[in-house]
Amino acid sequence: MKILMTGHEGFIGKNMKPYLESKGHEVTGFEWNNEVGGFPDVKDQDLVIHLGAISSTAEKNIPLIMDKNYEFSYKLLVACMEAGVDMHYASSASVYGQQDPNIVKMSEETIPSPNSPYSWSKYMFDRLIENSLDKLPIKVYGFRYFNVYGPNEEHKGNQASPFTKWHSKSKSIDCTITLFEGSSLIKRDFIHVDDVINMHEFFFDNDAPSGIYNVGTGIATSFETLAITTGMQIMIAPFPDEIRHQYQYWTCADNSKLLAQIPDNYEFKDCLKYWDSLQ
Repeated sequence: MKILMTGHEGFIGKNMKPYLESKGHEVTGFEWNNEVGGFPDVKDQDLVIHLGAISSTAEKNIPLIMDKNYEFSYKLLVACMEAGVDMHYASSASVYGQQDPNIVKMSEETIPSPNSPYSWSKYMFDRLIENSLDKLPIKVYGFRYFNVYGPNEEHKGNQASPFTKWHSKSKSIDCTITLFEGSSLIKRDFIHVDDVINMHEFFFDNDAPSGIYNVGTGIATSFETLAITTGMQIMIAPFPDEIRHQYQYWTCADNSKLLAQIPDNYEFKDCLKYWDSLQ
């Protein structure tokens, strides 16, 4: 299969591109250049996997986010429709915002509550797709990634998963983990990048309807539980007021829609065992 992949030099792309090439696919990478710009040629491709985006939830340059995350995605969708090329694209569980963990898991039907420019840009494109499902001449799958972790995310800095940040800390003189107060109640649905890649691959030759699919394990694990598995010293810090209004205290996917499209015996990687593999 001939695949065009945007964002192939990012965290997920750096894992997905070599994997797909090892399976015999011909993968062409594209990175949006701030100075040159440019646009990928989707003609003669069998599939477009759109991973490229400004992924920082702390980015405040709204025009730039709209340009790269929404308008570029829209133009790419139009190009795919004109060329008759199916499209996968990366969405985000950040669109759900702050939800009550005592009610239900986050499903594709949960009313979104985006609370950052990044999450708004992802929600806007999701909404465009959902409102166009009966008109799409191609298959379009939006994958709402939950909290992805794994190798090749070191460049993400503070946006990297705790696994990567803590592993770096474990190699330093100051090997102490700092957690926000209340971290026993702050939980995330951590999904390994290999599982994310597998979900894309399952949809290569799938008759699943176009639309949005949660990509998470359906299990929420607290930061405190993760920290304890490292065996490192834990320090508690006050919760920063400047991020309180947009912080997601809990993410957990209702992934039943996704599970209906993948093998019944599929097992997601256990995040609590991942730390051992880093040692």
